Amino acid sequence: MDKIVVLDFGSQYAHLICRRIREQGVYAELVSYKIDADTLAGMSPKGIIFSGGPASVYEDGAPLCDRRILTLGIPILGICYGHQILVHMLGGVVKRAKREYGSAELIVDDGKDLFMGIKQRMRCWMSHGDAAESLPEGFSILAHTESSFAAAVADRARKVYGLQFHPEVAHTEHGSDILRNFAVRICNARQEWSMSNFIDNAVNDIRSKVKEGERVLAAVSGGIDSTVTALLVHRAVGDRLTCIFINHGLLREGEEDEVLDMFNTLGIKPIYIDASSRFLTRLKDVEDPEVKRLIIGEEFARVFDDAVKEHGPFHWLAQGTLYPDVIESGVSISREAATIKSHHNVAGLPKWLNLKVLEPLRQLYKDEVRQVARLLGVPEHMVKRHPFPGPGLAVRIIGKVTEEKLRICKRASRIVEEELARAGLYDKVWQAFAIVGDDRAVGVLGDGRVYGHIVSIRVVESVDAMTADWAKLPYELLARISNRITNEVEGVTWVTYAISSKPPATIEPQ
Repeated sequence: MDKIVVLDFGSQYAHLICRRIREQGVYAELVSYKIDADTLAGMSPKGIIFSGGPASVYEDGAPLCDRRILTLGIPILGICYGHQILVHMLGGVVKRAKREYGSAELIVDDGKDLFMGIKQRMRCWMSHGDAAESLPEGFSILAHTESSFAAAVADRARKVYGLQFHPEVAHTEHGSDILRNFAVRICNARQEWSMSNFIDNAVNDIRSKVKEGERVLAAVSGGIDSTVTALLVHRAVGDRLTCIFINHGLLREGEEDEVLDMFNTLGIKPIYIDASSRFLTRLKDVEDPEVKRLIIGEEFARVFDDAVKEHGPFHWLAQGTLYPDVIESGVSISREAATIKSHHNVAGLPKWLNLKVLEPLRQLYKDEVRQVARLLGVPEHMVKRHPFPGPGLAVRIIGKVTEEKLRICKRASRIVEEELARAGLYDKVWQAFAIVGDDRAVGVLGDGRVYGHIVSIRVVESVDAMTADWAKLPYELLARISNRITNEVEGVTWVTYAISSKPPATIEPQ
């Protein structure tokens, strides 16, 4: 399959570049900027993209690629810092300049190839404090802004292009068109990437790994990731797959029945294990969110180990790990990353479980997984269901997990979902749920003073969970949610609305 390789120089948008290229039907893969030219050439890419990044090319120790990559004869597109790398390494000068952050008007001076079919004036998204002062020999200017005389440049003889702005973000008009022009028109990459092709490739890959006679254990939660994983593995190995649905006592209200009904419809009958008492006992008096996650991950592994002994032997464990899971758990492609939060499906499996791991969705984003789910026949209401964290409500309960807080969190979250659906907004937001901690506030019920819990509502908009913004819900809807929670959920006196975006916040509170 033709591919575009994206070199990650530390940009928060590196994965977004991949997603935008994939949306054009061309496969894109992210690798470290440290990759050597021989290895990169061995991947046979049709094109190479240098991502942005936080560094300055003129600083000591700035991340730079193998210089030989520039001589491979493969088309290259540099974005922001990647654009500055090309200018710097090919003989131009990059210096500190007037900072440009936010929207700017881009004026296209040369409408060929990269800007083919794109209007002459458009809005683009800038995010830089450095800029090219002089261009390398052979470069021409394709576009400029008021502050950047070389907002887009090219050396067509060497098939090298640079953009000071970010075409991958939604704030740039025609950004996807620019990336398509690079991938398809300049690189001549065939548009072969589709989710139907992915299904075939994933199934074949699973068959090649799982040898005849080997059996696979899959944990299913009803979430789209584990469901699609199970369906792909089932298509590959049939009845050599055993699915286990573990109720850790931290599910959404009524979720266990909904999940079992869905899998029966899909032709898979999971083994149902109610381990809620085990999990809740281990979580007793635990307040630290990272410790909660690791305890839940370890307990999942222990339950699996018990299942292996009872229903085994098994050789593989199938998991619905996605790109965002890997990145947030500190597994960085190009740099050391701080662990934001551990995911039990990538960070909490002890070696003593003694199972090899299958992760067929590891390179996919959530929107791609939903496309796969539809192709595999997952009911639409489950496809559109909001993502739910593996540790469940434990990460939406701040502080100790108690029966009271668990009850409040379940019922309040159900009310949030019901009211969003009633308003026709459930499918338009990424996630919506309630959070409860130990903070309390005074309320008045009837003629009596009540000292009850404060519930926070979190509703966010996102595409792939890498970034998210809080949803600007109508005041009338927020009022209905608040009224219902305070009237219907015993022990709640106040309702607040969380308005932090990601970054700096995370979507889940813990």
